[in-house]
Amino acid sequence: MADASNSSSQSPGFTEKLKSWLSWSWTYLWLLWFIMLLFLIYILRTPLKLQESLTAVTVFLNTLTPKFYVALTGTSSLISGLILIFEWWYFRKYGTSFIEQVSVSHLRPLLGGMESSSASSQLFTSINGEAEPGSSSVSECKVWRNPLNLFRGAEYSRYTWVTGKEPLTYYDMNLSAQDHQTFFTCDTDQLRPADAAIQKAWRERNTQSRIKAAYQAIEINQECAAAYVLLAEEEATTITEAEQRFKQALKAGEASYRQSQLIQHHGAQQDAQHRRDTNVLVYIKRRLAMCARKLGRIREAVKIMRDLMKEFPLLGMLNIHENLLEALLELQAYADVQAVLAKYDDISLPKSATICYTAALLKARAVSDKFSPETASRRGLSTAEMNAVEAIHRAVEFNPHVPKYLLEMKSLILPPEHILKRGDSEAVAYAFFHLQHWKRVEGALNLLHCTWEGTFRMIPYPLEKGHLFYPYPGCTETADRELLPSFHEVSVYPKKELPFFILFTAGLCSFTAMLALLTHQFPELMGVFAKGFFSTLFAPLNFAMEKIENFMPSSFWHQLTRI
Repeated sequence: MADASNSSSQSPGFTEKLKSWLSWSWTYLWLLWFIMLLFLIYILRTPLKLQESLTAVTVFLNTLTPKFYVALTGTSSLISGLILIFEWWYFRKYGTSFIEQVSVSHLRPLLGGMESSSASSQLFTSINGEAEPGSSSVSECKVWRNPLNLFRGAEYSRYTWVTGKEPLTYYDMNLSAQDHQTFFTCDTDQLRPADAAIQKAWRERNTQSRIKAAYQAIEINQECAAAYVLLAEEEATTITEAEQRFKQALKAGEASYRQSQLIQHHGAQQDAQHRRDTNVLVYIKRRLAMCARKLGRIREAVKIMRDLMKEFPLLGMLNIHENLLEALLELQAYADVQAVLAKYDDISLPKSATICYTAALLKARAVSDKFSPETASRRGLSTAEMNAVEAIHRAVEFNPHVPKYLLEMKSLILPPEHILKRGDSEAVAYAFFHLQHWKRVEGALNLLHCTWEGTFRMIPYPLEKGHLFYPYPGCTETADRELLPSFHEVSVYPKKELPFFILFTAGLCSFTAMLALLTHQFPELMGVFAKGFFSTLFAPLNFAMEKIENFMPSSFWHQLTRI
């Protein structure tokens, strides 16, 4: 039994070794394989009657008319043109070449190259998006809730009414529905009719159906805070109206929070209900702070956010500090901004474009008003200027899409409700709210314009590793296309060049079309040219065959068969 088990354990190892050896031999010894193939063809030329077949083919080709060559080259041009159109469409839609993808997916595994599949399977394995020190399993494609997301009824819907375009994708709205069901519901909702009604409302796809369900919940229970939240988000058409709804929700939410706080340790269901009421209360206060910020009461908004962060310090995952940073920048309270950055711009915490670019803005503010590229090139950068440039390089490496929006090289759109860190969606969300703060600091955009592209000279290409952060993820483009509307041109980094097969098919299509046209116009001249070309092409092969014939005896095959 032991021998059988040993033999069975050794056989897979032998198979893998044989497969790896064949893969290695095909990769590195292809020239030897090719020479062996030519030698075998030469040995078998007599029994296979290759000479007679080649003579017959030559006679057949000599009898063909120029019309045949016109039809042949025209058909080749048509086929390669169709392949070119398909390849271009596939590249524009999916960002990769169809032929290359098929080669990597189906041919590479057969040749033993399985590393890429195992690496790509780790792209979506993140749970909380935090990078542990020394660990490569970082959250490359985790989607985060946008801390500064707009109001659906008062802002997103108004955009749709004016332009006729939908600023939110179905994927983005579906993620929001999942967030609402996660944070605003619990297992005991079915025991309370009002909570059951609002739980159903979060699952509705149609806006009017959700609003109708929210009113039904209020009719059952006037203190249903989640119902007022839904009405504030989706029915209110102005920020003022949304603020009034949130104030109603705050009154109901505080009452529910106090009641659940008294019974939170009485069982698992009570604990779940208390967590739900806490989430609702924090959400309401945060949105009230955002309403105050949008209505110009910035100091009130800052106070609400600070109180919220002190009262619920464990809810840092909501990134309330990013709301606070934006409000403090509006107040131009740069010392307070620096204090917040000192607390949250830590190596052990997940980074964001807001953290990195705000730190760069503060350092640029100290030197940007007197910065001149000509002067800096003559005397070199001072210590403060070097710190500012390094901060900009750090920010650009984290999210390379932001500078084009800040420099207004790309047009802005409304930010989505969810963002992908280091992706184009995060860049849109950051620039939408922070562009005005960069414009307010004199010379900051000029310094950014002069220095941001220098980041790419510091990062190795291809991007096996980063300079200050972990390598830039390769899946951001796909996720951003799901989060951003179709009318927006998604920014891609690193900038993808046209695949080889698109260039190849384009060249093949053009070349064969030109041959078809020349053959049709000048059939005799093209015939002479074709014969001269092929005779020149096969001249080295004929010379080699003559040398082999002189070197080897004519009866070699006969002697070999006798053996």
